[in-house]
Amino acid sequence: MSTEMTMPGPGARRGPRVRAAVGVALVVARLRPDRLRRLLTLLSRGAAPAPHATALAAYESVVATSRRCAGWYGCLPRSVAVALLCRLSGTWPDWHAGVRAAPPFAPHAWVQAEGRLVGERAAASEYRPLITVTVAPDEAVGVPEGTDAR
Repeated sequence: MSTEMTMPGPGARRGPRVRAAVGVALVVARLRPDRLRRLLTLLSRGAAPAPHATALAAYESVVATSRRCAGWYGCLPRSVAVALLCRLSGTWPDWHAGVRAAPPFAPHAWVQAEGRLVGERAAASEYRPLITVTVAPDEAVGVPEGTDAR
């Protein structure tokens, strides 16, 4: 049986920043869930919410650079690499780790930006997040602490 792979778009970049993000993500993805959440929360501080286009470009670059991240079982390092690559540009997508809500039940990690899934073929309703790392409105760049960001 073959493994499903995510194919990159034509504009995907494969520079040293992408390779570094993928390399770090492959190591970070081996952390225990509580430590992974703490590390990603720390890295997300001070970032602005990522636009969908930025997160999608990061996604395409990651899957173009790493076959492991592009594969079916590469969702955790892929999602971490996308978040890290977005963070290098000063933004942060909503990072999620959870399960598929319908059979086959399986663990999955993904990113969302502007409320939309990034690079996923399924609908958001097909996933149930168990861990979420997002930018709090008070932590976003340019929003003074204690003010309402709405």
